[in-house]
Amino acid sequence: MRSRLPLLVLSGALAVLTVSACGQGAAGQARIPAADGGADPAPSSSAPAQKAGVDPCTLLDPMDRSTAGVNVLGVPKEINGARACDWTVPATFGVTITVDERNGLADLEIARKTATKTKVGDREALKVADKKAADGTCAVLLGMGDKASVQIDVSNTNFTDTPLACERAVKVAGLAEPKLP
Repeated sequence: MRSRLPLLVLSGALAVLTVSACGQGAAGQARIPAADGGADPAPSSSAPAQKAGVDPCTLLDPMDRSTAGVNVLGVPKEINGARACDWTVPATFGVTITVDERNGLADLEIARKTATKTKVGDREALKVADKKAADGTCAVLLGMGDKASVQIDVSNTNFTDTPLACERAVKVAGLAEPKLP
């Protein structure tokens, strides 16, 4: 028994470090209004999954990643108080999926000249890209009810070819959409 105690303590410490690292991330990727309040409560294991339980890293399973050309695992992050997951394909492109449980499509701050209304599956969506900037970035924003949304951001590593970034963002949105509540 005694020899297992250090192993249990080490396992517990690693779990705490892993969980605390999930909240770290780059700021400024999403144009989501600042949140009011602290951390989200942990979902109850006895409660049914709701939109508050959407884990952005589970929205692309291995087959989806292969279809989208993503050959890396996602890294959990937090962007402006919202949970996010980031996949970076070295020397090619990156995808970030952000689940905002406080702001619907109508609440997001988006420059009108860069947004195009569209649908992904049966959901209202916006495709956002500044074609004049031609910076190799594009986002698809999916509505998830009136007060929640999911944002798929794609950035090409060479910051060129905005149409390709949009093609990738639309593809990822189409793969993630069926998994949303």
